[in-house]
Amino acid sequence: MTAVFIATFMTSVEVTIVTTALPSIISALHGLAMQSWIMSAYLLTTAITTPIYGKLADAWGRRRIFQWGVVVFTVGSFLSGLAPSIGWLIAARGIQGIGAGAVMPLTFTIIADYYDFSERAKVLALNNTAWGLSALVGPLIGGFLVDTLSWHWVFFVNVPLGILVAFLIQVGYREKRPASVQLTIDWPGILWLTSCLVTLLLGIQFLLRAPWLAGLLLVIAAVSLAFFGHTEKRQRDPLIAPTMFANRTFAIQIATAMILSGVLIGYQVYFPIWLQSLYRIGATEAGFVVTSSSVMWLTSSFFVGPLIARFVPKRISLVIITVLLLSYASLTLAGLHFPMWVFYVIAMINGTGMGIVISMNTILSQHMVPAAMVGSATSVLTLGRSLGQTVMTGVYGAVLNLVIRFTRGNIPFAQINGVISAKGSRVQPTLAMDQVILTSLHGVFWVVVIMLAVVWWINWRDPLHTVIDQNQAH
Repeated sequence: MTAVFIATFMTSVEVTIVTTALPSIISALHGLAMQSWIMSAYLLTTAITTPIYGKLADAWGRRRIFQWGVVVFTVGSFLSGLAPSIGWLIAARGIQGIGAGAVMPLTFTIIADYYDFSERAKVLALNNTAWGLSALVGPLIGGFLVDTLSWHWVFFVNVPLGILVAFLIQVGYREKRPASVQLTIDWPGILWLTSCLVTLLLGIQFLLRAPWLAGLLLVIAAVSLAFFGHTEKRQRDPLIAPTMFANRTFAIQIATAMILSGVLIGYQVYFPIWLQSLYRIGATEAGFVVTSSSVMWLTSSFFVGPLIARFVPKRISLVIITVLLLSYASLTLAGLHFPMWVFYVIAMINGTGMGIVISMNTILSQHMVPAAMVGSATSVLTLGRSLGQTVMTGVYGAVLNLVIRFTRGNIPFAQINGVISAKGSRVQPTLAMDQVILTSLHGVFWVVVIMLAVVWWINWRDPLHTVIDQNQAH
């Protein structure tokens, strides 16, 4: 269990620790045009491999797949730390994601194997503490490493943790033998899902540089999605069972978690960039804005049970999403002298709201399906959250670069790249450069506001109008 907790911390801290170091990475590797791929490569390979590893673990056992994931993640972390160029870093981040796709779901599966229902809730809560700790200290560790050593160490720090987890699993994990049933791997479903996700993200990335190619890729993504849906209806053991989505409230929970996860990655990536680029503060200080959100997330999640016992879930969501929408809307009007403390207030509002709504999404998605499908429902929710982050990372990067190219005038793009860091390389920022960066960040948060408006409308359409009877919950 020590290995499971460390693995949970190791894979979840990867997102928060890297976002704090992102401005320095962009500046050092001259990677502003490709910056969204630093996160997208990791999230994309994680999203694609998560459901695949779940099926393979059922057929081949947990230990072999878990060990594979830990080794691949550790190798990817080491290669990321060695990266001399943006292309190398993106490829290494993809390798990290392939490992994380095995580690993340199997931590929950191993807990389910070893503990019965009465004990499982306590162990899962303890495991969630490891996740919460990573969200809490990740930005601080990232900021400290960048300010005192270099950005390379935000990746190297995972190497000893990975070696420790691999050792503990090797000497301490006793395989609970899987049932001797013939599992049919849904290879056509895997193929179409992979085709859909890869072409979707590539299409988003090429929107600026090759619009015709982007359009072709997005068409292929749409066709792949249609074939995926058709294939899943015919499979005896589908990768994602279509019957779960017959319940509209369940589908709304998945959509809500997916969109809000997209909002979350925008905040995690672009708040530190805003603060370091325009307020000239260090990476550690900028990391506190992400930490404040994590504290409120952990605190507010304890109130989910009492809230859904007294109020209709859709009303809770609508109120919280409204507050989030108004908070982010203020950033679209922010000037260069916008008070810095407002970012911390918005971060705390963000953490409070996300902690309640996304936790509620998990509870409701499990409640709205038969007991035999609770595991599948949870994996679909996890995939939705990964997909939301993956797609929106590409969208935000495309919007940021598009606005910069339209507003920079005669300012070289390389100079704008150099300012996107607290240390700013050797570029002396000017008022014109600051205005270009500010306008591009306005564009990013306009996208966030539109997404929040969409998710508000989706929840307003939720047919569930009664308070959940928790005595009947799975």
